[in-house]
Amino acid sequence: MKTIIISTLTATTLAFAACNNQPATHEGSHTDSSATAHHHDAAPAAAADVATVQPQFTDVDPAVTTAMKGIVEGYLQLKNSLAADDDAAAAKAGEAMSAALAKTDASRLTADQQKIYANNEADLKEHAEHISKNAGNIAHQREHFAEMSEDVYELVKAFGGGQPLYHERCPMYNDNKGALWLSESATIKNPYMGAKMATCGTVEELIR
Repeated sequence: MKTIIISTLTATTLAFAACNNQPATHEGSHTDSSATAHHHDAAPAAAADVATVQPQFTDVDPAVTTAMKGIVEGYLQLKNSLAADDDAAAAKAGEAMSAALAKTDASRLTADQQKIYANNEADLKEHAEHISKNAGNIAHQREHFAEMSEDVYELVKAFGGGQPLYHERCPMYNDNKGALWLSESATIKNPYMGAKMATCGTVEELIR
């Protein structure tokens, strides 16, 4: 029994160390050297460590751009709700995403653009619906958010999000398999861990 307890404690310690050893980031770290780090366990990441990428398509129909902005706004509302451990607000954000997805007119996309959108549309609708119907079960909402984030990431890489977005990653979520999310800020506010480990994570890239 002692061996099992010690092994469990060791695994837990290593998991926490893995997060705490990640380089921290802070608001405006790519432009403002006067900003202070919000992570107390590691030094701020250098600006050069974060790659900046541009969306794949530059010929996006304005109506599609507006629709994508609505999807991203709903997603960010959801991300912030989960970071605040607010399952009720997360459910409302899921509804907002569903509404934004319903307004997207895929007929305005080119053939190449339609392939990318079609590959993610059904999954996004499913995840938004599950999240909207699971107030009171934030763990389940976070499971769908992790998969949703992969889809939104693909769309933002292709079409942009109407604003600069940071691709961030939690190394500990899902038994240390990790999961990504997108954020309007370089400051880490982890939607998978919430208040328990709010600053756990790293910035992977900036999508402009």
